[in-house]
Amino acid sequence: MTLVESSPADLTTNAPALRTIGGESPRGDRAWPRKHNVCGVQVSATNYDEVVDCLTAAGQRGESAVGSFFAVHAVITAAGDAELCKKVNAFDIVAPDGQPVRWALNRLHKAGLRDRVYGPELMLRMCQRAAAEGLPIYLYGGANEEILAALQASLLTRFPELKIAGAESPPFRPLTASEDAEMVRRVNDSGARFLFIGLGCPKQDHFAADHVGRIKAVQLCVGAAFDFHAGRTQMAPAWMQRNGLEWLYRVCREPRRLWKRYLVTNSVFVGKLSRQWVQSILVRGGGSDDAKVVAAGVGTMAPGADERVAGKTV
Repeated sequence: MTLVESSPADLTTNAPALRTIGGESPRGDRAWPRKHNVCGVQVSATNYDEVVDCLTAAGQRGESAVGSFFAVHAVITAAGDAELCKKVNAFDIVAPDGQPVRWALNRLHKAGLRDRVYGPELMLRMCQRAAAEGLPIYLYGGANEEILAALQASLLTRFPELKIAGAESPPFRPLTASEDAEMVRRVNDSGARFLFIGLGCPKQDHFAADHVGRIKAVQLCVGAAFDFHAGRTQMAPAWMQRNGLEWLYRVCREPRRLWKRYLVTNSVFVGKLSRQWVQSILVRGGGSDDAKVVAAGVGTMAPGADERVAGKTV
């Protein structure tokens, strides 16, 4: 197939460009948001409305598509694993779940994105659309059946018309071949058009990649959304989310489990992004002074002046 890309995003309207497979029109049946390289991972320059529209259209057509939502930890995990990176780069949508990933798209590729596409929020918007369109969903993940039951109750309270075709919490061990085949049969026989996967990174991404074509539904890797919407875990305050500090909130709540993860991944992300930015400046002939500033890591991850409105970050 030939990859055909539309023109760059219109930064005035904040409408991300679309890419198409096989030469169809960007507004045709095979349109997906355009992707850009962030530390070796192809991340979609997109927004909530576009993701919901694209995934809903795929679900209506009964496609076996994949959407995942990447914060810094997911980007660095994929960037350091060649097999995983190859799988992820084949996904239809890899949305910027974290603010730093959105900042990277804006800084490196002038994407003009005004907000991230946060997995837990996207899950709610997809459930709202699925309820309105009469498209069944399936829930796969959660630490135990209690969390899964609480999640279902929460979703049905929010969206009474939502059709939950099935829900299961898999064992922590890998499924046997027969167990996996039975799981695929259950999902497909349920008639679900969307499969929400809450297994955590990178397990859920491996799962989705390994089941493309086998599971006849749109797979959405939403990770911690299961715990958030089940009421098991609290989200960071809105001001921390807006300013890319959700990682700090999580570290403060679970320091023993998370401090090393974020110390390592955040540091690696800044280093990789700095090198990529230096390379892009040198390729464009942007000047050695800019390159030195980036290499020194000064202000690498701070939102740019174009992302400030009335003195506040957006």
